[in-house]
Amino acid sequence: MDARIRQDQRGRKTVDDACTTPCAIERGMRIIGGKWTGSILWHLKDGPVRFNDLSRMIGGASKKMITERLRQLEARGLVRREVADAKPLSVWYEVTDFGRTALGFLDELRRWSESLPVDERSERP
Repeated sequence: MDARIRQDQRGRKTVDDACTTPCAIERGMRIIGGKWTGSILWHLKDGPVRFNDLSRMIGGASKKMITERLRQLEARGLVRREVADAKPLSVWYEVTDFGRTALGFLDELRRWSESLPVDERSERP
Protein backbone atom coordinates (compact mmCIF):
# COMPACT_ATOMS: atom_id res chain seq x y z
CA MET A 1 0.00 0.00 0.00
CA ASP A 2 3.05 2.25 0.06
CA ALA A 3 3.68 2.19 -3.70
CA ARG A 4 5.10 5.45 -5.03
CA ILE A 5 5.77 6.74 -8.54
CA ARG A 6 9.19 8.27 -9.03
CA GLN A 7 10.23 10.29 -12.05
CA ASP A 8 13.86 10.63 -13.11
CA GLN A 9 15.50 13.63 -14.80
CA ARG A 10 14.49 12.40 -18.26
CA GLY A 11 10.83 12.11 -17.26
CA ARG A 12 10.80 8.32 -17.06
CA LYS A 13 8.59 6.95 -14.34
CA THR A 14 9.25 3.97 -12.12
CA VAL A 15 7.27 2.51 -9.27
CA ASP A 16 8.83 1.92 -5.88
CA ASP A 17 7.31 -0.76 -3.62
CA ALA A 18 4.77 -1.93 -6.20
CA CYS A 19 2.24 -4.46 -4.99
CA THR A 20 3.18 -7.90 -6.28
CA THR A 21 0.23 -9.61 -4.62
CA PRO A 22 -3.25 -8.23 -4.05
CA CYS A 23 -3.08 -5.48 -1.47
CA ALA A 24 -5.37 -5.44 1.55
CA ILE A 25 -7.99 -3.26 -0.19
CA GLU A 26 -8.05 -5.54 -3.23
CA ARG A 27 -8.37 -8.64 -1.03
CA GLY A 28 -11.29 -7.07 0.84
CA MET A 29 -13.00 -6.00 -2.36
CA ARG A 30 -12.68 -9.52 -3.73
CA ILE A 31 -14.57 -10.78 -0.69
CA ILE A 32 -17.39 -8.24 -0.40
CA GLY A 33 -17.07 -6.11 -3.53
CA GLY A 34 -19.50 -8.10 -5.67
CA LYS A 35 -22.76 -6.47 -6.63
CA TRP A 36 -25.38 -6.95 -3.88
CA THR A 37 -22.90 -8.59 -1.50
CA GLY A 38 -22.71 -5.65 0.90
CA SER A 39 -26.48 -5.19 0.78
CA ILE A 40 -27.06 -8.84 1.61
CA LEU A 41 -24.73 -8.68 4.61
CA TRP A 42 -26.35 -5.44 5.75
CA HIS A 43 -29.87 -6.87 5.58
CA LEU A 44 -28.81 -9.90 7.62
CA LYS A 45 -27.28 -7.80 10.40
CA ASP A 46 -30.30 -7.90 12.73
CA GLY A 47 -30.69 -11.67 12.81
CA PRO A 48 -31.71 -14.65 10.72
CA VAL A 49 -33.79 -13.90 7.62
CA ARG A 50 -35.68 -16.30 5.39
CA PHE A 51 -34.59 -16.34 1.76
CA ASN A 52 -37.85 -14.97 0.35
CA ASP A 53 -37.91 -12.16 2.90
CA LEU A 54 -34.33 -11.28 2.03
CA SER A 55 -35.14 -11.18 -1.67
CA ARG A 56 -38.02 -8.79 -0.91
CA MET A 57 -35.70 -6.55 1.14
CA ILE A 58 -33.23 -6.24 -1.73
CA GLY A 59 -35.26 -4.70 -4.52
CA GLY A 60 -33.69 -4.92 -7.94
CA ALA A 61 -31.70 -8.10 -7.39
CA SER A 62 -32.95 -11.31 -8.93
CA LYS A 63 -33.40 -14.41 -6.79
CA LYS A 64 -30.72 -16.09 -8.88
CA MET A 65 -28.23 -13.30 -8.10
CA ILE A 66 -29.09 -13.35 -4.39
CA THR A 67 -28.63 -17.14 -4.33
CA GLU A 68 -25.25 -16.83 -6.03
CA ARG A 69 -24.03 -14.17 -3.61
CA LEU A 70 -25.32 -16.08 -0.58
CA ARG A 71 -23.43 -19.17 -1.72
CA GLN A 72 -20.24 -17.12 -2.09
CA LEU A 73 -20.72 -15.54 1.33
CA GLU A 74 -21.38 -18.94 2.88
CA ALA A 75 -18.29 -20.45 1.23
CA ARG A 76 -16.18 -17.59 2.65
CA GLY A 77 -17.62 -18.04 6.13
CA LEU A 78 -19.46 -14.70 6.28
CA VAL A 79 -22.98 -16.15 6.25
CA ARG A 80 -24.52 -19.30 7.70
CA ARG A 81 -27.35 -21.15 5.98
CA GLU A 82 -29.85 -23.13 7.99
CA VAL A 83 -32.57 -25.35 6.57
CA ALA A 84 -35.56 -25.70 8.87
CA ASP A 85 -36.71 -29.30 9.12
CA ALA A 86 -40.35 -28.45 8.73
CA LYS A 87 -43.01 -28.42 6.07
CA PRO A 88 -43.05 -26.31 4.08
CA LEU A 89 -39.29 -26.23 3.78
CA SER A 90 -37.74 -22.93 4.81
CA VAL A 91 -34.18 -21.67 4.54
CA TRP A 92 -32.72 -19.05 6.88
CA TYR A 93 -29.54 -17.05 6.53
CA GLU A 94 -27.62 -15.19 9.19
CA VAL A 95 -24.32 -13.36 9.49
CA THR A 96 -21.52 -15.28 11.21
CA ASP A 97 -19.18 -13.71 13.76
CA PHE A 98 -16.66 -13.30 10.95
CA GLY A 99 -19.31 -11.65 8.77
CA ARG A 100 -20.11 -9.22 11.59
CA THR A 101 -16.57 -7.88 11.33
CA ALA A 102 -17.57 -6.34 7.97
CA LEU A 103 -20.63 -4.53 9.32
CA GLY A 104 -18.62 -1.69 10.85
CA PHE A 105 -17.16 -0.47 7.60
CA LEU A 106 -20.39 -1.17 5.71
CA ASP A 107 -22.06 1.21 8.16
CA GLU A 108 -19.31 3.77 7.49
CA LEU A 109 -19.89 3.32 3.75
CA ARG A 110 -23.63 3.80 4.26
CA ARG A 111 -23.10 7.02 6.21
CA TRP A 112 -20.59 8.31 3.66
CA SER A 113 -22.98 7.55 0.80
CA GLU A 114 -25.89 9.24 2.57
CA SER A 115 -23.76 12.38 3.01
CA LEU A 116 -23.14 12.76 -0.73
CA PRO A 117 -25.21 15.16 -2.82
CA VAL A 118 -28.06 13.29 -4.47
CA ASP A 119 -26.68 13.49 -8.01
CA GLU A 120 -23.39 11.85 -6.95
CA ARG A 121 -25.19 8.94 -5.29
CA SER A 122 -26.86 7.81 -8.48
CA GLU A 123 -25.16 5.25 -10.65
CA ARG A 124 -23.54 6.42 -13.82
CA PRO A 125 -22.88 4.21 -16.82
